[in-house]
Amino acid sequence: MRRKLAAGNWKMNGLAANLAEVTALVAAHPTPGCEVLICPPATLLAQMNWQKGKHPLAIGGQDCHAKAAGAHTGDISAAMLADAGARFVILGHSERRADHGETNTEVRAKALAARSAGLTAVICVGETEAERDAGTTLAVIGAQLAASVPEGATGADTVVAYEPVWAIGTGRTPTLAQIAEVHGFLRAELAARFGAEGNAFRLLYGGSVKPSNATEIFALADVDGALVGGASLKAADFGAIIAALEAA
Repeated sequence: MRRKLAAGNWKMNGLAANLAEVTALVAAHPTPGCEVLICPPATLLAQMNWQKGKHPLAIGGQDCHAKAAGAHTGDISAAMLADAGARFVILGHSERRADHGETNTEVRAKALAARSAGLTAVICVGETEAERDAGTTLAVIGAQLAASVPEGATGADTVVAYEPVWAIGTGRTPTLAQIAEVHGFLRAELAARFGAEGNAFRLLYGGSVKPSNATEIFALADVDGALVGGASLKAADFGAIIAALEAA
């Protein structure tokens, strides 16, 4: 059985004072019935890991460099994330692909670096609005999946997150049928490439996930959780999404 995963991506949000939300979250969910992950800005990673104490909340990075070390000013290696207490790292998020020009090849290299450091990579795929309107969604996602997920990946070291670019932070959400189609496609592609292991990869949906729509999304086949943006910043909102996933 794939363990459900509620992952929060704080993006470029959060100061030390915002860690009070983590304190509230762990107090409200002392023994969550699913895996819970928060990926804060790098400046808060070690402090958040310390503040959660012995709670099973997992901490993750939002990106890493493909190299283990070197002259890369401003970058953070996978080993550095692990040293600060991270267990996961988000890779290939559409905002990284768009704002920093990251390619599938670069995402794949980062995933290999994450594996070497003992981190689980959350690899993001998703289409733009123009690609959705052109009817090329599955072709685009299939190409991203094939080139971003490295050989030898397993369900233990890789999570795949489907985030339609046009739904991130916009309040717009694909129809349930559209989400189900993409997740079914991802499962089939992983099974075709990795055989039985393809069924072990957790598939997350991301893109304007909130308490009001979480239950119906989590009821879909092959949706093993969510990658949540804005709603993960508040303990009450993220807690409601966690509860919906626990009940799924």
